[in-house]
Amino acid sequence: MNRVLLVDDDQELTELLTEYLRSSGLDVSSVGDGESGVHEILSGHYDVVVLDSMMPRKNGLDVLKEVRMTSRIPVIMLTAKGDDIDRIIGLEMGADDYVPKPCQPRELQARINAILRRVQQPINSGSAVGSISASGVTLFPAKRQATLNNEILELTSTEFNLLEVLIRHAGQVVSKESLSEDALDRKLAKFDRSIDVHISSIRHKLGDPRLIQTVRGLGYLFVKE
Repeated sequence: MNRVLLVDDDQELTELLTEYLRSSGLDVSSVGDGESGVHEILSGHYDVVVLDSMMPRKNGLDVLKEVRMTSRIPVIMLTAKGDDIDRIIGLEMGADDYVPKPCQPRELQARINAILRRVQQPINSGSAVGSISASGVTLFPAKRQATLNNEILELTSTEFNLLEVLIRHAGQVVSKESLSEDALDRKLAKFDRSIDVHISSIRHKLGDPRLIQTVRGLGYLFVKE
């Protein structure tokens, strides 16, 4: 059974989400503050974290920053509806996805399930054994590991999936719609900048922004050297 941790000080919402997610077959635990959240997240007992961005004392972004120093566990941020700044900052700091509050339990469940599918099953199962490479970047889908010139490349689960799609189509333009469906397991929503922010983060980690080119109006292209 997949284990989910909710980190949110809204007790009423937490109880609602816990009941709904448990009814869908997930093992759900919760904590109500950031300090406890960091401790629980880093315990290694969970498969995915749902993290509220606004909490007293240690807020969600502070928690995410601390967690990302040592862990790549998938994190879904709960952000205030219409607060694009928190969403973008959260994605830039390593969040895998976000859901605006007040959230629908069904939508959150769908996002959690999508992340679990991406983490537990490579995008192209036929190529799960072995590796794929382009321009000094090598991905090992079965182990979900990446290297850059034989050095470990630290990626979040979403960044790994996006990079995998791009490298599998190295030298070809991949639309944002395709990236969203193949890597995020959902259709691209209007005005959703998640793909752009994740790509920016990947470029930074690769150390060479020229490896992933933006093709205006079409999508992104991973350069095949």
